[in-house]
Amino acid sequence: MRVLFTFPLLSCILKTMTKRSFKHGFGAVVCALWVLSDTVAHADLAKATVLETDVAYLRVAQIKNGLPEEISAALTALQASNRITGAVLDLRFAAGNNFDTLQPAEQALVQSKLPLAILINSQTSGAADRLADDLRQSKTGLIFGSQTRDLEPDISVPVPVAAERLFLEDPYVVLTQADTNSTATTNFLPFVDHTTEADLVREKIKDGDELPAPDQEPVQEQAPLQPQTSFIRDPVLARGVDFIKGLTALHLSRK
Repeated sequence: MRVLFTFPLLSCILKTMTKRSFKHGFGAVVCALWVLSDTVAHADLAKATVLETDVAYLRVAQIKNGLPEEISAALTALQASNRITGAVLDLRFAAGNNFDTLQPAEQALVQSKLPLAILINSQTSGAADRLADDLRQSKTGLIFGSQTRDLEPDISVPVPVAAERLFLEDPYVVLTQADTNSTATTNFLPFVDHTTEADLVREKIKDGDELPAPDQEPVQEQAPLQPQTSFIRDPVLARGVDFIKGLTALHLSRK
């Protein structure tokens, strides 16, 4: 999108600067606004990327004429450099009233032959709502998320709208092993360490370690640095990705 915006804008500014009838750069400003509005209007596919090394993620902003071509181009590009096993179609906050483009968009997803997780929320409306239902009716994928005005998800994952907006900006959270251990549970009960100080002394003697003198403070051992791991914090997206992963594992186990 940045490339599409830069070159037409630069060309228009240069042409405008040669016309003396436009003073103080007013023509350049008008041209910039025109190019920007034209670019945004055609940005039907807001994001296309790969999650968890093998899941294609497509987020739709608007259902418009160019959406089927954008879906096909995005999947082709992602599959060219990754071993894609499934796709997530994110229709949360998507709208639009171009119902004529639904069948070509659906065909683009069906022809990919990829398992599909469809994400919706209470803000999904219009043609986006219909696209999700059509894909489910054709048994192309399952729907995850919150109820829309006319559509119930297959897997309900209620999340506040404000939180979902934040998740769209950054669906990941980075945790260390210590972070995950601090919330670990065993048999649904918090883990409690019952080791006593006497047990620690016995372990040191058994291992041949020297004990500190009574008047000497024990040396605190520095904990090793824990590796950091990224996790999907978006509950709806996480369920969709898990669905794709589960289908992939099931498919491999049947080979």
